[in-house]
Amino acid sequence: ATAGFAQAGADTYKAKCAMCHGADGAGSTPAGKAMKAVPFSSPDIIKASDADLIAATKNGKGKMQGFAGKLTDAQIKDAVAYIRTLQKK
Repeated sequence: ATAGFAQAGADTYKAKCAMCHGADGAGSTPAGKAMKAVPFSSPDIIKASDADLIAATKNGKGKMQGFAGKLTDAQIKDAVAYIRTLQKK
């Protein structure tokens, strides 16, 4: 993922994901804790393919709603690219 995609994804992430997953992706927000959001630093999330993360974002997973129809495929892909940058910190 290039920095440009990650930057576009950062805007989408802040608007749609951070309220539950938190700015750092740890899922430690009140909403994230209530929904049992898995931290992006979790080995299961790190080893998941981008396609898996895109599918989970589109279709929803666990208590997370799906974003198909709410975000474009490009926005979802960019958000996943941004999530990968959070995992490297």
